[in-house]
Amino acid sequence: MDPESKKLLEDTFELAKENNKMLHKVRGVQKRQVLWSTIKFILIIGVAFGVFYFLEPYLNKVMNTFNQISGMKQNFDNGSLQDILKKL
Repeated sequence: MDPESKKLLEDTFELAKENNKMLHKVRGVQKRQVLWSTIKFILIIGVAFGVFYFLEPYLNKVMNTFNQISGMKQNFDNGSLQDILKKL
């Protein structure tokens, strides 16, 4: 093998080693990004369920109030104004 071909082969080998190192780093970054995205997704879902869990009693009160008002409106539409005034 002539010296010029040997030099080209050695340079190519060094470039291949450098590319391999960079590719391993890129793959590591991709793995960490997937892990971080998964953690963020689980955290968002967990926070949403937690907020609903803690706000559920208040939401139930609001829904009960809404249902009472809705029932009063239906009674008013039926013409029982005297019954509504008695309830108040």
